[in-house]
Amino acid sequence: MSALATAPRTDDATLGLIGDIGGTNARFALGRIEQGRITVDSLRILQACDYPSGTDAIRAYLHGLECGTQPRFAVIACAGPIEDGAIEFTNNTSWSFSERDLMSNLGLTRARLINDFTAQALAIDHFHPEDWRLVGPDIPGLAGGSMAILGPGTGFGAGGRISDSTGRVTLTGEAGHVSFAPCDEVEYEICRRLSARHGRVSIERLISGPGLRNLYETLNAIEGIDTPSLAPNQITHRAIEGDVLCRAALGRFCAMLGGVAGDLALAFGARGGVYVTGGIAPVILEFLRDSEFRARFEAKGRMSPYVQAIPTRVVVRPDAALVGAASVLTELEAQA
Repeated sequence: MSALATAPRTDDATLGLIGDIGGTNARFALGRIEQGRITVDSLRILQACDYPSGTDAIRAYLHGLECGTQPRFAVIACAGPIEDGAIEFTNNTSWSFSERDLMSNLGLTRARLINDFTAQALAIDHFHPEDWRLVGPDIPGLAGGSMAILGPGTGFGAGGRISDSTGRVTLTGEAGHVSFAPCDEVEYEICRRLSARHGRVSIERLISGPGLRNLYETLNAIEGIDTPSLAPNQITHRAIEGDVLCRAALGRFCAMLGGVAGDLALAFGARGGVYVTGGIAPVILEFLRDSEFRARFEAKGRMSPYVQAIPTRVVVRPDAALVGAASVLTELEAQA
């Protein structure tokens, strides 16, 4: 990497490299916190498959910055569990790096790796009404209550912003790898067929981009329909345009997503609201509103009144994870 000068900053501003790395895309930007306000600039989206490692992708991004801009700090949100400051990606097995490597290889003063849904959960504190769209009834939720955020993409992730009398903390795990719970005979048959092929059937196996393809192919196989193989985005676009088979798959996808969202609302005690984020939900927003998403969200037996009082919202701000990552920059600066 070419030698670059440290970026100029004022005494009350913090500047740093921020990233959001998934199985398909790697998003990088510069995050700035000034007087408590987060701004995201110089966004660039790289294809993960174009770079041998995450460090190579970050180096390419830094090379593209204006001369004289070299952040001292970095917070990178990653799709997978962080262990001892290191990541091996669940959906991109050729990539791995650590905080120590980032600092030594890229000349950073401090670096932090966080789970991508830790970043999504942290972003909730910075959302404005224009950053989300309502799905379901217009209800406020419990003021000051805990909130959950979840989303399908290349995989499936979830996190919680948990509130109590002492403040707020972020809770994340690997919810996408929890076992999927079928709710009717069709879903039991879907799971039976996928189990014969893969063994255990997780949420991510069905509610993700690859999961939508699994649904489409399996539903058609159940009906004895021979169909061409379609990419997830093709299924989505054809469904929106009216293709009957694709609509059936996407409709089932939305219903399952609603059921899982309701389960996570119960698990997190998310009485303040549930947010659906990621690349898929904003594209299918109107389809989602017309689907069984909310009905399945509320179908929780004795606990239905509990979830009926919880609003469900789709995040339409594409840089939400970057905002959440940027919120950690002041902590790194304080530790420098």
